[in-house]
Amino acid sequence: MSDDFGQEQAIRKLAPGKLVIASHNPGKVREIAALLGPFGIEPISAASLDLPEPEETGTTFIANAELKAMQAADLSGLPALADDSGLCVEALDGDPGLFSARWAGPTKDFAMAMQTVWDGVEAKGPDAGHGAYFICALALAWPDGHVEAFEGRIDGTLVWPPRGDQGFGYDPMFVPYEHDISFGEMDPDAKHAMSHRAKAFDKLVAAVF
Repeated sequence: MSDDFGQEQAIRKLAPGKLVIASHNPGKVREIAALLGPFGIEPISAASLDLPEPEETGTTFIANAELKAMQAADLSGLPALADDSGLCVEALDGDPGLFSARWAGPTKDFAMAMQTVWDGVEAKGPDAGHGAYFICALALAWPDGHVEAFEGRIDGTLVWPPRGDQGFGYDPMFVPYEHDISFGEMDPDAKHAMSHRAKAFDKLVAAVF
């Protein structure tokens, strides 16, 4: 057993070089690659390596991120970083949550998914409120099975109709607290500075770089 496993809570450092981004979502790959830019990392998308998308059977965001990262690291022989994230709507008891991507269907139709979310909130009546939050879990795995995981969250409110064509997914219907524009209207650099993914990434950077 290596020292990395023998030391309880030990954090393994990530050396500069190739890193698989274990996602087939171009928007996520772009955001993660931009965040990795300053650290001497050469990001490679799972899609470019023809890696399969695993079935997300975890019951938490971190479990799904770890599952995806470990499979990509095992198949590629390289360290791999995976993201599992979603929109949690308070009026919908946390849905779509872990199933955020699945609500968009096989064609990744997020216009449909946003409409489904809004219809569900409206059906709850005027007292349900529009509070929501994004969660992002990041898992970094090595081919030997070692994995580190980190989670970030940002709270805000839902708006309708969706606003802006920046970002991806549910971004156009989410306005973070203390802001008056949606993630869909926000300059990507501004979003990268304060999003759920950025908060999780800040924790990862502090630990492994």
